[in-house]
Formats: sequence, C-alpha cells, structure tokens
Amino acid sequence: MSIHSDKVAKKVTLTTISKMKGVEPITMVTAYDALFAKLFNGNVDMILIGDSLNMSFLGKEDTLSATMDQMIYHTQAVCNGASLPLIVLDMPFGSYTNEVDAVKNATRAYQETNAQAVKIEGGKERAYIVKALTNNSIAVLGHIGLMPQFLRSDGGYNIRGKDKTDIASLVEDARALESAGAFAIVVEGVKSDAARAITEAVNIPTIGIGAGLDTDGQVLVWSDMFGFFESFKPKFVKQYCQGAKIIRENLEEYTSEVKNRNFPSEEYTY
Repeated sequence: MSIHSDKVAKKVTLTTISKMKGVEPITMVTAYDALFAKLFNGNVDMILIGDSLNMSFLGKEDTLSATMDQMIYHTQAVCNGASLPLIVLDMPFGSYTNEVDAVKNATRAYQETNAQAVKIEGGKERAYIVKALTNNSIAVLGHIGLMPQFLRSDGGYNIRGKDKTDIASLVEDARALESAGAFAIVVEGVKSDAARAITEAVNIPTIGIGAGLDTDGQVLVWSDMFGFFESFKPKFVKQYCQGAKIIRENLEEYTSEVKNRNFPSEEYTY
C-alpha cells in the first residue's frame, strides 16, 4: 500500500521518509527559488537546495565556492514556495570541517530557514560530524559514492563500486552514517550492484543519483532533468523536456514580434 498518492497532499516529515523504505520509491529534486519550488510543491517527496546552484545558476565550474549565506538565501526562497515536501539544505564545502563549525553552521541553517534537515558529504570519516549534528537535534541526510565536494582531492568525477573491495568500503560508509543517526543517504555515481548492496545493508532509505534502480528513491537536479543546463549531460540524466530549446523558440517569437511591431497588439494594450 502506498504511503501517499503520486500527488503529495500532506506535509512530508522525517517519519514519512523513514516509512517509505522498501514500500514506495522516494522522489526528490533540487530547487533554488520560490518559483520552481511552488511548481514542485505537492509533486515530490523531498526538495534539496543543492550546492549545484553554484554551477547551474552562478556559472561556476564546480560547487566548491558556494557559501552558507548563499545556501541560506536560496533555502529561504524554496521554503517560501514549497510547504509540503521535506526540505534539505546542502551544507557547502568548508562548512563542516570539524564538529564545532558543523554544529554552528547547521544550527544557523535551522534558525534562519525552515529546512528540516541538512546534507553533508562523506562516509565513515565524516560519521563523527553526523553524530555531532544529530546529537544536537539536527537531522542529517548523508551522501556517499561520487561526492562533488571531493572533486579536486579525488582527481575528478570517478564512478565508485567497480570492485568488491570498493563495494565493501561503501557499505561500511553507509552503516557508519546510519549508526551516527543519518535519516537517509544519497548514493551518487556508483555501479548498480554497489547501490543494491548499500541499500540492503542499512535500515534507512537510500536515494540514488546515477546509481541504478535498486535504491529507495531517486534525485535529479531540475535544470538537468528539464534540459536547461547545457554545459554537459551526465549519462544518468534523463531529460524530461528540452527546456532551453523551448525558451529559445519562444524568445525568438517574442523578439520577432517586437521588431515587427506586432507586440503589443490591441489585446495587450490598455
């Protein structure tokens, strides 16, 4: 039996997400403003204000220069537009390098926004950070596998889980995060066998991105899935519409009508 219908009518909570493991796939998308958050409201289970906004909307080459101020501003906007999904603020690079900074910055996120959780990248080596946050009543969404904030130290975007040793390491990461109190884990850029092993190893939901079908849910960046971000398209991204093409075609129509003095016509004139 479904936890709820495809149209999410009630506020999604941490308890809702927990109960969905093994019962109903979790839907999650990114959002960065009130306009799109309102469109997504009631249609997805979770919204992530991802530091991917640094690339999608600020035009940077990676996510690393995103700041807490940026993340809080965009989370405030998303919370103004969406009242039903569970909203997660992505903790930016450098904001949780130790327990004190992590608690300080995540507390600020809770005080200045209506986010219900924060997301941090890292496995067993970051479990103590997750524990510090959950001990301070801050819900944490973990993130293992390919981790964009580790881009430079890892030497690029490397797919994980290609052998038994790495799969075992990823399972250890997931179990460490679960033990530290994470309510769910994003699993990014891993082979499907690894994602399945991770999902089966923990009692909390896994949310895949580029991790195959066997996770407990899926997340995509909205500008990727709707065809607005054109710099590159990862293999795992399905484009559900050609957003950039649609905008250009309609913009052409607008500019043509203005140049030819067909707009505004009588219909659009006081």
